[in-house]
Amino acid sequence: MKPAEKQAVMQAFKQGELHLLVATTVIEVGVDVPNASLMIIENPERLGLAQLHQLRGRVGRGAVASHCVLLYKSPLSKTAQKRLQVLRDSNDGFVIAQKDLEIRGPGELLGTRQTGNAEFKVADLLRDQAMIPEVQRIARHIHERYPQQAQALIERWMPETERYSNA
Repeated sequence: MKPAEKQAVMQAFKQGELHLLVATTVIEVGVDVPNASLMIIENPERLGLAQLHQLRGRVGRGAVASHCVLLYKSPLSKTAQKRLQVLRDSNDGFVIAQKDLEIRGPGELLGTRQTGNAEFKVADLLRDQAMIPEVQRIARHIHERYPQQAQALIERWMPETERYSNA
């Protein structure tokens, strides 16, 4: 559909002229239709938690009771089961984001992989988050006091760092 056509359809839906809207995930952000009360998501096992949470948030904005139905294909993988259980258990975006991090893994902070566990793991970001500021302070101190040794360790353990340091 052309943008003008999409806008016309959305306006008709918003004003109640259309009672059913079939759409892609393009509606996950920027759509506010308070009278939308039912969303059916096909194949939610193919989507991430953040996207599912955004989609679910498109209904229930008005005074009418709302529902979001997830139609998935069995059997679900263990990971998909965990993700859908998180959505069933919580509406809190922060809780969902934390569970998503636990399920997918943090990926590489200084690399290109966005999911999975880091090959060189020195901390659990969820468990150890309170210690991060102190560790940063100590690392700065070591880097300032012993710059050559610090650089040698960086090059040894994180050779990709230079590639991403000025991003």
